Amino acid sequence: MKVAFTSSTGEIIDQHFGMADEFCIWEVGPEEARFLETLQVGKTGEDEEDRIASRVAVLAGCSIVYTMQIGGPAAAKVVAHKIHPMKTGTEVSVSEIVGKLQEVLRGNPPPWLRKAMNKGKGTSFLDE
Repeated sequence: MKVAFTSSTGEIIDQHFGMADEFCIWEVGPEEARFLETLQVGKTGEDEEDRIASRVAVLAGCSIVYTMQIGGPAAAKVVAHKIHPMKTGTEVSVSEIVGKLQEVLRGNPPPWLRKAMNKGKGTSFLDE
């Protein structure tokens, strides 16, 4: 499944969802994980609604977005697009989160995560 991270370096989750100019996208499965690409948000418009919409559009195809913080309205829009927002609350290593996520995937993932794993089934090297 595709997982997005709000990171200014690609290594640490260190940005608020509404302030992120780019997202680091990873493909994560129980046994394999790899960095795919960094996606730029692009021109966002003037109001909060436009900023949220532009960020959600960039995340199309992702199942989860990890961010330091995300406001209620933004989280609701992310969820409406079937992307699960995860707040870290502090700076956390992307590789640490990827490792923890893989651990959960190898065990008995909760229902929301099993559903996220099936998003885009057949489009990733991990689903083959």
